[in-house]
Formats: sequence, C-alpha cells, structure tokens
Amino acid sequence: MPIASAAASVALEGFELRVLHLPLVAPFTTSFGTETVREVIVVRALTADGDGWGEIVTMAAPLYSSEYTRSAWDVALRWLAPALLDRGRLAPEEVAATLAPFIGHRMVKAGLELAVLDAALRSEGRALGEYLGAVRDRVPSGVSVGIQRDPAALVDAVGGYLDEGYVRIKIKIKPGRDIADTAAVRDAFGGIMLQVDANSAYTLADADTLAELDRFDLLLIEQPLQEDDLVDHAALARRLRTRVCLDESIVSAKAAADALALGAASVINIKAGRVGGYLEAVAIHDLCRDAGIPVWCGGMLETGIGRAANAALAALPGFTLPGDVSASSRFYTRDIVTEPAVLEDGHVRVPTGHGLGVDIDPVALEDFTVARETLTR
Repeated sequence: MPIASAAASVALEGFELRVLHLPLVAPFTTSFGTETVREVIVVRALTADGDGWGEIVTMAAPLYSSEYTRSAWDVALRWLAPALLDRGRLAPEEVAATLAPFIGHRMVKAGLELAVLDAALRSEGRALGEYLGAVRDRVPSGVSVGIQRDPAALVDAVGGYLDEGYVRIKIKIKPGRDIADTAAVRDAFGGIMLQVDANSAYTLADADTLAELDRFDLLLIEQPLQEDDLVDHAALARRLRTRVCLDESIVSAKAAADALALGAASVINIKAGRVGGYLEAVAIHDLCRDAGIPVWCGGMLETGIGRAANAALAALPGFTLPGDVSASSRFYTRDIVTEPAVLEDGHVRVPTGHGLGVDIDPVALEDFTVARETLTR
C-alpha cells in the first residue's frame, strides 16, 4: 500500500535542534538500565512555507542502540542537516535518498525526515494519517511496564494500567526476572492480552528458560536475543510455541525481509525512528501485510511530536496488534504539545489536523530545553 500521493516540496531555510530533559512520572527500568529523565532531541524545520517538527528518539547512552544523544547531535549538525540544506528545495520523499550516503544514524534521519514531512503536509493542509494511508481514526493502546521491585509490585503496576483502560500489557523481562514476574501477572489478571519484551537480554543457551514462557499463552515474546542474531532467533522460534517478535533487529525493510525469509520472526514491531523514518516504516508495513505477518507500533517514550506520528502510523491496516501508543500521561506530567495524547476507552485518537496535527507548547518547550542550536543556509 504505497503512499497515495507525494507531499509538496519545501524550500528549506534552516533547522533548529534542541535537547530536552523531560522528567518521567516514574523510573522506567528495562534490561539495559533505568531512566528517570527522558533526554530527547526535537527538530524544527524552518521553511519558506512554514515550520515542521520532528523528534530524534535516541537515548542518553548507547544501550538500546548504537545511537545516543551526543552522537545524534553531532552528526545532525555536522553532516545530515547541512546535506538537506544544500538541496535548498526538496520533497519529504527525497530526504532518505539525500541522506543515504551517510551510513547508519537512522534515528537522526527519521527525525529530520519527519520535520520536513510535517512542514510539507502543513503547507498543503493534509494530515499525516491521510498521507500515510490510515484507515482508522483511533488506535488501540497498549502499555509498556518496566521491571518493578518484585512480582507483587509488578502486579500492582499492571492493575493500575488495566484500571486506566489499556487493552494490552507488555512487561519487560531479563534473566532472573522472567518466569515469576510473568506468572504473577497472568495469575492475577487471567486472560488479558499479555506479551513480554526482553530487549536482547538472552542468548540461545537460555532457550529452555524462554520455553517455560509458553505456558502463559502470551501474544509474543519480543526481541529475546541480540539484534544481529537472526539465525539464532530462527532456531529459537522453532523451539517455542510463543510467537517471536523482532524489534531491534528490524532496522530496514531489507532487514525485515531477511528475518521473514529465515523464519526468525512471526510478528514485527515497527519503530519509525529505528528504521530511519516513517516512509521506511510504511514500506515494512506493506512487506509484512503482503506476507501475512502482523505488525504493531513500538514506542521510544516519545514526546507529543513522535506520539502523534506513531498514532498516524499505527492506524494503517496492517497494524493488527495493539501497539505502545499510550497516553502522554503514562510517562509525562507535562508534554510539549498543547493537546497531549489521552486514553479514551482504551484507544488513542489519530490527529486529523494539518501535518502532525499537534501544536507545540512554547513555554513547555523552553522549560525543558537544555541545549539549542540553529543552522541556516
């Protein structure tokens, strides 16, 4: 399902980059560490036709991926933003090709592309969901629950999210915090939609432990092994009844095709930042839909900018499993958009305004900014 029609080209005049520090409502713990403050880079594309906004979803440290804030800041200012500015006028569909000579740095490319796309669609009066091919006006919302102090604390946390109306629960696991935690949640809440996320914390030597998760009737187990272990994931998938879902391994449509060909996954988590942008995310969606493989939209603790874009992406027809497009209040007491995402009957609405369909709260943006730089032509 390719993009219906190309977006307008825009005359780029500059980029403004900001590093933000947003306090989290509670510490978020995964197999690779604990975050109490979300450090993120926000991009503003300055064009002759108006501004557009994007988000670079790197973390402060290279733990989830090789990208991290300082590397993203450097490569954006030194190489990627200047390459786009050198083009002068370009369409969003040309961003990826313009940046292709620069190896990697997909999260930076995604943030820059989204800012250009937002500016172009705003200039046309088109919504991002319409442009991407959304078929729903709201998307079912799942929640990602970090590793808690003990199984009892996890049950308490999950119960709170179920009371709020989330339709699917994902719990983070790691060696030593897997079977008992999963058992506690399943025993406490019966047949809820439940999945687990390992964030690459295991090896194939842990297959017997992971096979124990089969008895919990999970939707899937997400990224149990290292991101470059496609062959081992295929071997593990043959030993499990639970569906294996890949996250960190899927960095492009080519990587998704390879994983499916090897039998390394039967579900794919699509994160636009991880794959280099929303247009590449649509390509992966189309590939999986044609192959009969379900996909869902993952999250990176986005601000209202990325959260709005993710809601639009998750409204495409191939997204048949609830994703991590949660309410803003799941992570932040204060967002940087004037109308943060809210949970309504277990769903989040797809913005219908021009571009991303959200407006920036300038006071909040300033309050959370810890670094700022502007490049102009």
